[in-house]
Amino acid sequence: MTDELGARAPKYLQIAAELRRSIRDGELKAGERLPAETALAGRFRVSPITLRNALGVLRAEGLIESRHGVGTFVRESWRLQRHSRYRYGRARSDEKLLTAHLRHTIVFAGRAQVRGEIAAAMGVPAGTEVVARRRHLHDQETGKREEVGASYIPTDLAGGTYLEEPKVVPKALFLCIEELSGKRYATARDHWFSRLPTAEEAAALELPTGAPVMQVIHVARADDGTVLEVSESVWPADRIVVIDEYPVEAESAQPDAAPSEV
Repeated sequence: MTDELGARAPKYLQIAAELRRSIRDGELKAGERLPAETALAGRFRVSPITLRNALGVLRAEGLIESRHGVGTFVRESWRLQRHSRYRYGRARSDEKLLTAHLRHTIVFAGRAQVRGEIAAAMGVPAGTEVVARRRHLHDQETGKREEVGASYIPTDLAGGTYLEEPKVVPKALFLCIEELSGKRYATARDHWFSRLPTAEEAAALELPTGAPVMQVIHVARADDGTVLEVSESVWPADRIVVIDEYPVEAESAQPDAAPSEV
């Protein structure tokens, strides 16, 4: 084996590099099953443990996935695209905007106490009771969970309403909240984080050890500054791409903000 790592690199990293190139060059195609571990170990003349370490690297990178009782396959390269900006306007014009290939399941709806980042985003003390709606999103074809998340709504807006029922609402949640509150969503802010998952998130999303997630905390307000909803969504980092397209302003909308290098 020859690769950019050099001959002194650990054997399992050299194997991972060679298989990675085969995947990226199209020699191993998306959805294709890899040879059995015993065959690969024989090909590279290494022990089964060394071969499994190499596959573990590719699995953590999101290039391959193991299917219990079936084998190891090259993962499909698609990523869920999230267009944060303008999404409310698109939803107003098309209430069936929900991503077609994802199925929503409400796993909890009712009263819950908020703490930490969510309490801070809502501007309330830790332990404040709100209406929470926790959801899982599954791929329609494979049934695999692609997202876990929740929405948090003040009880004076959603308490005692159908939003406390564990059912998927008939239209976009923000339209339901506008209807119940009599207020219109006016501003929104997204806070993005890259981090390691909690044990619950790792189990729900079937993540390999060490795989990171992307989290967004979304804060929506009315014209008067009232927080109408705070939501959070968590995805495997290798399955999501965030697309933010916007016009370039002639002048800064925030004159006090100092420019920064990217």
